[in-house]
Amino acid sequence: MVERRVGVSGWTYPPWRGDFYPKGLPQREELAYAASRLTSIEINGSFYALQKPESYRKWRDQTPDGFVFAVKGSRFITHMKRLADAEEPLKKFFDSGVWELGDKLGPILWQLPETFQYDEDRLAGFFDQLPRRTPDGAPVRHALEFRSQTFATAAAYRLLREHDIACVLADTAGRWPKVEEDTADFRYVRLHGDAELYTSGYDDRALDGWAAKVNQWRKDSYVYFDNDAKGYAPHDAMRLIDRLR
Repeated sequence: MVERRVGVSGWTYPPWRGDFYPKGLPQREELAYAASRLTSIEINGSFYALQKPESYRKWRDQTPDGFVFAVKGSRFITHMKRLADAEEPLKKFFDSGVWELGDKLGPILWQLPETFQYDEDRLAGFFDQLPRRTPDGAPVRHALEFRSQTFATAAAYRLLREHDIACVLADTAGRWPKVEEDTADFRYVRLHGDAELYTSGYDDRALDGWAAKVNQWRKDSYVYFDNDAKGYAPHDAMRLIDRLR
């Protein structure tokens, strides 16, 4: 059965308090509240620093059965190492507790900086090192969000297909490439704002369009709203969930 997951990128945002989060809701209960209204969330703290196993276990336990997290890969790997010599950093990243999510582990998102130009050999080497099974034997999916126009080529899409890496469809108000290539057994979408990056909300017409697009895909889909600056993200996510029901 095809799954369509919709959520937000991160969940700890002070401007959401008293808006999406009810006034007075303790911060420790925010994840559970968000997870009761959304069907997935991107963990983005893992991008900035290695988390702890107990954190992943806590997040797993605070969310309902059937909930799924995407996990954003370490920027040490993507932005500092730039995917080179990644074997040891990859091991540290996954050993930091990612596997503790168990059956709530969804795709791993790898976001590259705008200055990272397409390098087939480096990408292929990195893809070969990515874990494809959890310690329990469950499949692990990976998605790539690139921000350089040099990736928007047939060669890049072919490489992604060869390694079953999803090409992220990113809506960024025209700042970075918006590529709709289907390169894996699932689809991954990040909605950063269609009029103003990270700031603007999605109106009914825009959400209708995204719902129609997702409904056309005959495979699992993960959609995350990252237009969080003014608090639109969780509300837009719930409106898209309603359209996909």
